Amino acid sequence: MCLPGVGCTTVVGLDKPYHPIEDQGGGGGGGGGGGGGVETGRRCVGLPETCGPKEDESCCASELVVGGTFNRSNDPAFPATVSDFQLDRFEVTLGRFRAFVDAYPGSRPAPGAGEHPLVAGSGWDAEWEDRLPPDRAELLKGLFCDSEETAWAWTDEPGANERLPMNCVSWYMAFAFCAWDGGRLPTEAELGYAAAGGAEQRPYPWSTSGDDETLDRDHAVYACIGSDVAGCVIEDLPPVGSKSPQGDGLFKQADLAGGMWEWALDYHGDYPPECVDCAVTTGGTERVMRGGGWRSAAEALHLSTRDHRVPTTRTVGIGVRCAREP
Repeated sequence: MCLPGVGCTTVVGLDKPYHPIEDQGGGGGGGGGGGGGVETGRRCVGLPETCGPKEDESCCASELVVGGTFNRSNDPAFPATVSDFQLDRFEVTLGRFRAFVDAYPGSRPAPGAGEHPLVAGSGWDAEWEDRLPPDRAELLKGLFCDSEETAWAWTDEPGANERLPMNCVSWYMAFAFCAWDGGRLPTEAELGYAAAGGAEQRPYPWSTSGDDETLDRDHAVYACIGSDVAGCVIEDLPPVGSKSPQGDGLFKQADLAGGMWEWALDYHGDYPPECVDCAVTTGGTERVMRGGGWRSAAEALHLSTRDHRVPTTRTVGIGVRCAREP
């Protein structure tokens, strides 16, 4: 696993088992294409799909994460404090993302959109405009990933996949979606804090204590449930929240470990020193992702594991979850 203070570029002991499968890729509000003033807000309210183990919850439910101080990657050398924030209960579903696609390119963010109110300069940068497709037709092409894999969630017409976590989403597209949906990308510290249960320092979101290393398929979606890792297909991916409530974190989020790797706001690099509401927004080339995914080895789900990709990466193992202000 990637040790937080050493600036590693691979996840030690994990790259060979899952990188050829997970990733072959390289390198608050929405705006019109080019930065027009499109109104922002919660866009999934009123969508027909519902989520959760009983399919009776809003797919866009968001839960309060009460702020505090914790040790990043469970390492006391790297304490961080986060303020209260909202974090979506579920990873973004295909059904939610379809509304973004239907509105495109009017759902492109304006400069400064999606900014963390406590992290200066964290909003959408106009220099990223060319990282988004110019029109809806080009966007649709990209939703089928950029590799030889076919286990993508997207379908051009609504169907059985609407409750699946959306994958094949680049960091730029994840940022754009969350901004359009009235939110933002969570920082690495926020994702880590929620997964650790704050000061409880849980190894996994569902752990009952800092010493509870329980990991099984009753709690998380990983290692391609029902298939050999080499033969994973989209039918092996269950809907978001399928392991709830037993796999939920302290603050009621589902799939914080397993399901999809989730993009964070930060560039990858050494952890900043002890900090409050911090994020690495300059000086990097790759963006952090956390939590492990449905094709990941077990080690990837542990709180101490970090991973990273160039922000243009689109694979079947990476998705997104949005944060919001309380």
